[in-house]
Amino acid sequence: MENQSDFIKGRGAQIQSKSRFQAQETVQDHIEGIDEQTDINGPTEYLFEYAKQIVNKIDSPDLGPTYSMNPYQGCEHGCIYCYARNSHEYWGFNAGIDFEKKIIVKRNAAAVLTSTFQKPNWEVNPIMLSGNTDCYQPIERKMGITRQILKVMQTFKHPVSIITKNHLITRDVDIISDLAQQNLAHVSISITSARDEIRQKLEPRASAISQRLKTVEALSKAGIPVNVMIAPIIPGINHHEIPQIMKQIAEAGAQSAAYTIVRLNGAIGQVFEDWIGKAYPDRAEKVLNQIKECHGGTLNDSRYGTRMKGEGAIAAIIKDLFLISYKKYLPERNFPRLRCDLFVRSNKGQLGLFN
Repeated sequence: MENQSDFIKGRGAQIQSKSRFQAQETVQDHIEGIDEQTDINGPTEYLFEYAKQIVNKIDSPDLGPTYSMNPYQGCEHGCIYCYARNSHEYWGFNAGIDFEKKIIVKRNAAAVLTSTFQKPNWEVNPIMLSGNTDCYQPIERKMGITRQILKVMQTFKHPVSIITKNHLITRDVDIISDLAQQNLAHVSISITSARDEIRQKLEPRASAISQRLKTVEALSKAGIPVNVMIAPIIPGINHHEIPQIMKQIAEAGAQSAAYTIVRLNGAIGQVFEDWIGKAYPDRAEKVLNQIKECHGGTLNDSRYGTRMKGEGAIAAIIKDLFLISYKKYLPERNFPRLRCDLFVRSNKGQLGLFN
């Protein structure tokens, strides 16, 4: 295993992983032995894209019928475990450093969404905002695309479910609370650990844990239903923190909680294995073996029904710990369903949506 001194601070991935769609790859050594420096820890790049389509239909047995929308592809938060890393390969990049360093910005997302809602055959179902990558990652502070999207939701009275781990969402409390009053919005805040020393390694550029708890509190006080995703649970790293996290989120006003167990499909396995050897060299093999034990002996698990919660003894222990903690700290709290019957296909007021 490599030494922690090799660890690149400020990034989740420590390597440029090999993409399944590229015949060539960037390396840091030369065939003649001359060091070839790659800008692996250089500044984040933003690539602007004018999307033709912004909403993707999801029909997963694990999630049910819904839509997903992502104003950004790639994510500067740099979460090492992120399942969205694999999708970056479809854009000609890799799931390693590229995923958190080369961010695709869909500048016209709100306009495309407006056109989508105006189609006579549009079928109303909740849209998951950030189903793939975080819509409140750092560049949103400058671009404001997510806020524009929420204004479109507000105008059309369309249901939206937001998932984020960034405190920046509190900027848009005015719009989200208005939607929530009509049962058109709720929010899931992702909290992976109770301690920032773990968060800094797992999610180097995401909001601090204290900020996320303040976010839960601020949204709850504004009348916005808040669910907390204690996810992913990584056995040997954060599974023991479930009771502490549950206590903290209950005190902050969360109305529900859920969890998933980490799964490392595709190139994420390569990125994660390299990372854990540098971040936690003393326990790397143990953690990897425990993850495999939850997924039928492999890091990769795509089986509907078991891929998110795992199976076997370790998965059962995690499930029991979660359920006991839920019963203790979040009893009798209800998380409302989103309404789909208020949708208004109207042209009124849309000229000012993007101001």
